[in-house]
Amino acid sequence: MLTLYTYAKCGTCRKATKYLTKRGIAFIEKPIREQPPSLQELRSARGAVGDVRRLFNTSGKDYRELGLSASLPGMPVAQALRLLSGNGNLIKRPFVPLPGGGVVGFSQAEWDARIGQEVGRKAR
Repeated sequence: MLTLYTYAKCGTCRKATKYLTKRGIAFIEKPIREQPPSLQELRSARGAVGDVRRLFNTSGKDYRELGLSASLPGMPVAQALRLLSGNGNLIKRPFVPLPGGGVVGFSQAEWDARIGQEVGRKAR
């Protein structure tokens, strides 16, 4: 079963839940602000997306208040991941951890490829 980290007031998160529901894909929804992804889930997703900056919600208030646009480029990856695991507001959402990676944000094409592939693998 997939885990979907969302924020209730996020329109993109609502699109993701509709996407999964419409396709009959079972998932557990977790509130990303109150229960951020684990450090291991974030490490794995970082491996899939490449640059750790792609995991950050760069349009969020916390990101701006912490001045991360200036400090993140020089920040060690381990420190950036710890920061994310301690503050769900900083994580781009929705967030779906997957074996060997993860999906961050919602793009139907990416979800069709990544989520569909994962569900197909589990069905075999």
